[in-house]
Amino acid sequence: MTETPAPTTLGELRDSGATHVGVKAELRKNLLARLAAGETTLPGIVGFDDTVLPEVERALIAGHDLVLLGERGQGKTRLIRTLVGLLDEWTPVLVGSELNEHPLAPVSVWAHRQIAEHGDATPVGWLHRSDRFGEKLATPDTSVGDLIGDVDPIKVAEGRTLGDPETVHYGLVPRTNRGIFSINELPDLAERIQVALLNVLEERDIQIRGYRVRLPLDLLLVASANPEDYTNRGRIITPLKDRFGTEVRTHYPIELADEIRLLHQEAQTSWLGGDALDTPLVPAHLVEIMARFTRLVRESSQVDQRSGVSARFAIAGLETIAASAVRRAAVAGEERPVARVVDLPAVVPASRGKVEFADAGSDPEDERELEVLEHLLRQATAQTFRARCGGLDLTGLQEHFAGGEVVESGDLVSAPELMGQVGTVPNLAQLLGRLGVPEGEESAEQAAAAVEFALEGLWLTRRLAKDTDGNRTVYGS
Repeated sequence: MTETPAPTTLGELRDSGATHVGVKAELRKNLLARLAAGETTLPGIVGFDDTVLPEVERALIAGHDLVLLGERGQGKTRLIRTLVGLLDEWTPVLVGSELNEHPLAPVSVWAHRQIAEHGDATPVGWLHRSDRFGEKLATPDTSVGDLIGDVDPIKVAEGRTLGDPETVHYGLVPRTNRGIFSINELPDLAERIQVALLNVLEERDIQIRGYRVRLPLDLLLVASANPEDYTNRGRIITPLKDRFGTEVRTHYPIELADEIRLLHQEAQTSWLGGDALDTPLVPAHLVEIMARFTRLVRESSQVDQRSGVSARFAIAGLETIAASAVRRAAVAGEERPVARVVDLPAVVPASRGKVEFADAGSDPEDERELEVLEHLLRQATAQTFRARCGGLDLTGLQEHFAGGEVVESGDLVSAPELMGQVGTVPNLAQLLGRLGVPEGEESAEQAAAAVEFALEGLWLTRRLAKDTDGNRTVYGS
């Protein structure tokens, strides 16, 4: 954030050559500047580069209000909040204005009176773009007063008449004048309340308690919604749909690489490669497994496709894996908590509530749901093993079991204990390299994570046997 501009007066602002620019023109100007410079227009938005972002950019250039339609966890709210970065960093406002009025374009009775009284000495302040954003989660109890405003009985009691515009207590929408206002989950807003937004979107004024308050509001209105055929909680009324200039359909990441990028961006980054000894490390192959697992769950015929599987499913799963590693380090005395394959099963029960199954039975203890998730997790692990270790010679590791030896692991078996059972592992350096561990930076915990992943992969490809009993896992020939 740059330094706040010095306070000034209306006269100084006018003498500086400043002009009033509407919000939509401001957004268009800054967006086109970024496009011309080859800069990222909306930083932090993953997987939408060739699909959603061009549609949003065209909507902003056209000066459209827009609605984002998509399943849960597709980044709709994040995208909306990122739009704030396209506003000017600082903008002048009349000091004391409830409506963030531009000193050169006042809209309220109060503002006109201030300028009439003080002239060029009218005080001017500066508003940062982060304060030019408002949002409301639509709920059935949301009122017109919350969004638009209502008559303030205290002001009436002070002697003002009901027709006086200054009796109004403004709602969230007019208080975000000269900014961006977001309504999340718009279909949840009662239809009679949606009607109150019609004038805001078309005539750009508001009506309160039967009399008209002419306020030429200057804002961008953006809404988000889940597909109506899934929510069944409400709908966007047709006249309101018609007033949104653009509808944009969002989606989950199309490419696996984008799914992984999203996890790295949203999960605690120190867990995905940090070097602090007091934070857990989740190796790259486990991040990939979690990304593949999420995609498989989304594609499963046994999961309600209308509901979707949120990105929060993968993020929470990754955090559960890291937490399991921290727990093991605390109990077993490991120097650095590093997640391993043995931590993956903890994801299944923890994430069960984030998935809606297509044929969910009435029994909340139905174990079939857990079986489906466990099967998909094994598939994701097998896919990652083939992608990362395909063609790698692991016969040396297999030969360890030639004499009937076994390797016992579990979520409380420490890395030194596991490696002590395995002994020397041929081609360990190549295995670590395939799993993204830089040469010279490997640790005993990372080696144990790599070896355990190789053992799991050999079992999944039927080259080793595995027996699981509770938290105890035994690999053998």
